[in-house]
Amino acid sequence: MILDIRYLFLRLGQAVLVLLLAFTAAFILLSLIPGDGVTARFADPALGLSADQIAAIRSETGADESWISRYFISLGGFLTGDFGFSVQTGAAVSTIIAAALPSTAVLALSGFVSALVLAVLIAVLATYGPYRWLRKLLDSVPSLFISIPVFWLGILLIQFFSFRLGFVSVVSPGPAEALVLPTLTVAVPLSAPIAQVLIRSITDVRASGFVKVTSAKGASELWILVHAVARNAVLPGLTIIGLVFGELVAGAVVTETVFGRNGIGQITAQAVTHRDNPILLTVVVIATLAYVTINLIVDLLYPVIDVRLRTAPGATSAGKKPADEPTRRALSTTAASVGVDLAWDEKDTHS
Repeated sequence: MILDIRYLFLRLGQAVLVLLLAFTAAFILLSLIPGDGVTARFADPALGLSADQIAAIRSETGADESWISRYFISLGGFLTGDFGFSVQTGAAVSTIIAAALPSTAVLALSGFVSALVLAVLIAVLATYGPYRWLRKLLDSVPSLFISIPVFWLGILLIQFFSFRLGFVSVVSPGPAEALVLPTLTVAVPLSAPIAQVLIRSITDVRASGFVKVTSAKGASELWILVHAVARNAVLPGLTIIGLVFGELVAGAVVTETVFGRNGIGQITAQAVTHRDNPILLTVVVIATLAYVTINLIVDLLYPVIDVRLRTAPGATSAGKKPADEPTRRALSTTAASVGVDLAWDEKDTHS
């Protein structure tokens, strides 16, 4: 089997636990902040509300309940898809999020894809570049990219490409044009850790025995890169992709604020200003759900890419899974390329 069902259920259980812990931590931290959004919103003297009226509003919204009661009420609402209502506008949080999420999703997806393309390009040129100075230069680029603050990069891109060169308009741009600079702002710092890992991984794989043997047999560098290096170097890259997804979410939020895009970033900034806890709690849960989902997908892709991680039905006396025929053939071929002959046990061969 490519995937162990027990492992799948274990990872799903861990994902649910992470979501619950994130919800609990966010709720407690928001509850510990002095005051509340209802008081901040309706205690303004300009509204002319009496103390009794404010108390009635607090009672109706549940703001005067104990934190443990509000916790279970909120948890029950999230489990049923009811995220509550915004303290600031009174609109349903689900409606606000649904209106803002598509814009953020498009930005995150375009930034993520651009970061992958940029990272792969940097890694390949840093390891296979035609000139030594070019390889050394590109090897240091990720360290520069990772140190650039997202908000400063966004402002710099606006100044250079919009105000100085006039390539991209920031005044009433079209949908595609409005996505160019925000995508670059998200992609540049996000590509840095991915490129760093890919450079080290490609370098290690190129130094391995089977690659040297393949090269000695006359295979071209391009063939070796595509058929031998890429598949073995991609696993560490998958790991770092899952880990940097949190940076993608944070970068998208900051970028939307810098460029004035109507998305999750804008409503998060407004919710922080107005102490709109229902919106903040929902944003935390959605971001955690996206992070957990991406990491789950990455974990499940490992055995698809690397046959050594696949499992087979049945177990040996030592409690290990016997290798299936495709796995044995793949391992035998790899071992034979470096002059090693694998002797399989008879019981594994006929299992």
